[in-house]
Amino acid sequence: MGVKTLWLVRKLGDFSSDYLGEDDVVVLIQDGVLRYPSREGWYVCKEDAEARGLKFKEEVLISYKDIIKLIEEADKIVVW
Repeated sequence: MGVKTLWLVRKLGDFSSDYLGEDDVVVLIQDGVLRYPSREGWYVCKEDAEARGLKFKEEVLISYKDIIKLIEEADKIVVW
């Protein structure tokens, strides 16, 4: 997966998808998991969702280990 910008979104309602490029990936972490991933290329941190008692489809859940891999692959990381 070629990731241009990895967006790590920490808060609900604190991020606009207007900033996204074609090869960008969004990972909802911390309280950001309270927002449902609305498009392709959006993922939810599995551990943060479980800690809040939230359930999502398996295909949108990624672990912290997976997030670390994305950080290593991304050209740029933005924490929002």
